Amino acid sequence: MGSKSLTFRVTRQKPELVRPAKSTPRECKLLSDIDDQEGLRFQIPVIQFYRSDDGSRDPVKVIREAIAKALVFYYPFAGRLRECAGRKLVVDCTGEGVMFIEADAEVTLEQFGEELQPPFPCLEELLYDVPESAGVLHCPVLLIQVTRLRCGGFIFALRLNHAMSDAAGLVQFMNAVGEIARGASAPSVLPVWQRELLNARDPPRVTCTHHEYDEVADTKGTIIPLDDMVHRSFFFGPTEVSALRKSIPLDISRKCSTFEILTACLWRCRTIALQPEPNEEVRVLCIVNARSKFDPPLPQGYYGNAFAFPVALTTAGELCKRALGCALELVNKAKCDVTEDYMKSVADLMVIKGRPHFTVVRTYLVSDVTRAGFNEVDFGWGKPAYGGPAKGGVGAIPGVASFYIPFKNKNGEKGIVVPICLPGFAMDAFVRELENLLSKNHHSIDDHSAFVRSAL
Repeated sequence: MGSKSLTFRVTRQKPELVRPAKSTPRECKLLSDIDDQEGLRFQIPVIQFYRSDDGSRDPVKVIREAIAKALVFYYPFAGRLRECAGRKLVVDCTGEGVMFIEADAEVTLEQFGEELQPPFPCLEELLYDVPESAGVLHCPVLLIQVTRLRCGGFIFALRLNHAMSDAAGLVQFMNAVGEIARGASAPSVLPVWQRELLNARDPPRVTCTHHEYDEVADTKGTIIPLDDMVHRSFFFGPTEVSALRKSIPLDISRKCSTFEILTACLWRCRTIALQPEPNEEVRVLCIVNARSKFDPPLPQGYYGNAFAFPVALTTAGELCKRALGCALELVNKAKCDVTEDYMKSVADLMVIKGRPHFTVVRTYLVSDVTRAGFNEVDFGWGKPAYGGPAKGGVGAIPGVASFYIPFKNKNGEKGIVVPICLPGFAMDAFVRELENLLSKNHHSIDDHSAFVRSAL
């Protein structure tokens, strides 16, 4: 059965709170001035699919116990967020625990199809939204559901309050749970709090340009409508990336990464599909991990948010009518903007301007998690058949964000899968535009059955 039409029953036990296995410090810990910006005050869903190892161990029992032991080291995850003066977020380390759900599904891993990629059927059953659990404040900062499958495999699904950690920080915690599940007494990378490293200077002073936080009026109602949203995933393997490179002058293409080429291409196709007025500003925000930009680098084990949203900015008319190489140069320049001073300047802006949300009007946000390590997390059943974001379009404003996820298709080709979320009318136009770009360079979506995958 193809996974598009797959439905199945999930039986869940009553949600419970898993507390740290030993007593932990009762204290309050401030988040950084990068962590508590408005644009990170939402829950981010992750999903991991694991194959059976033909053993008798119960993944629910093993993982539940490992979480309790890992929380001794990562005890802030067992606390609750509170808001103080100046909208400052603080973790009240109460030791109340993370929310945990045990479940069983009447389905096998094979029934999900040969290629596991978002959108996943029955996601709301595999990562259940426990009523009144999803708030940013006074709620569990982590919700974890482990669902046994009929084949002996299981699904580990997780929802994280993004203000606590970024992808790198979350994977660090997941690896700690995995190592303990496999018998370690402590994680190999010990957590480092030190959120003050990303606090504003005293006095705060904005020293860089931050168009990603411009206040843009939504005069034409162009924030994406939430009804009629279509989720699809697109696969970019060596063939597709090579076709895109061929549409760019060699002198530009040679110095650009796959991330930059994909970003420029998707930004342009998405803009054409959404049809903004030619004179309106459009922007793409590229998430850049800033851990290595500091001198000295942020300590290994730092699990707070340590990234920036540098922006490429132009008008819709310029982006759509000029060559793809022009968009690529804008993206390339934006990524180079991020330095230690840039990060300090963002923290200062947060304090001065009251922790604003990044601009969402006519904005596309891309996050590359190909190196985050979701696909390496091992709880004792080996690496996942799929590991990473559960869907595209997540965020405080749905439909704005896409992830680049490492993926191997059924032909064994390694590449990147990108979930896209758009209104129905725009998705059709987006696919046409992308097909146009690829077929011009000897590649068609129809040539490659794995290229596009539609939601129900």
